[in-house]
Formats: sequence, structure tokens, C-alpha cells
Amino acid sequence: MSKPIYVINGPNLNRLGLREPEIYGYTTLVEVESICRDSAGDSELVFRQSNSECELIEWIHEAIDNSSGMLINPAAFTFTSMAIMDALKMYPFPLIEFHISNVHKREPMYHSSLVSPIATAIMVGTGARGYGYAVRLLRDMIAERA
Repeated sequence: MSKPIYVINGPNLNRLGLREPEIYGYTTLVEVESICRDSAGDSELVFRQSNSECELIEWIHEAIDNSSGMLINPAAFTFTSMAIMDALKMYPFPLIEFHISNVHKREPMYHSSLVSPIATAIMVGTGARGYGYAVRLLRDMIAERA
């Protein structure tokens, strides 16, 4: 049996559907999880969200030992957390950095990701439905490595 795919979400994503819907849409995190599980098919999926940098780092460490691929939406920590970047540098499997909005069309503070240089792939601006695309892409990347 293969190891699970991890989907890790950072701060404020628990407020999806309520927070700035003009940017992030009306899809809730519960709905995002359903999209991810549907897209994972028969692959096991671990889906998590935290507003805590420490907890996110612990989950990244867990994924290093227990996963076959990771999709991460670090949210605001994308641009500020060297600690998350350092943890992700240790990740040896396919890694997709994901953002619901197109961060490159937003204010300049959102243009410089600490995660992008170490990610296998980056997906931005596809809305919440993009999580499904990203999980399917991750499955393909994992299969190509096998």
C-alpha cells in the first residue's frame, strides 16, 4: 500500500467561504476537503488546516516520514516563514505549492514566495476547484516516480 498524500492548509483558510469571498470565493474548507478526497480516488489522503506555524511544521515533518506527496497552501506563511521553508526543504517527494487566488495579480507583498523555489510545481489562481486539479496532478507525479 502506498503512503498517503498530505494536503496542508495554513492560517485563515478555516474561514474560507466567509473571508474576502471576492478573492477566495464562497467554497468552505469542508467543501475543499471533499474536492480533495474525490480527486484522490483510491489514494489515502491526510487533510489538515492550522493557524499555528508550529503545528504546520510538525505536520510537514510527519509528511516527510509518512507521505508520498504533498500539496501545501501555506497562506500568509508563504511570504514570511523561513521555518516552514526550511522544513519543506527536507521534503523528498513531489510538492505542490497552492494558492486559491493569483498572488501575482495582488499587492506586491504577495509576489515573493519562500516556498516556490523548493516546490516541484506551483498552482495559483484556479480558485478552490484548483485543489482537485492539484491533487490529481500530485497523483500523476507520484505514479511517475514509482
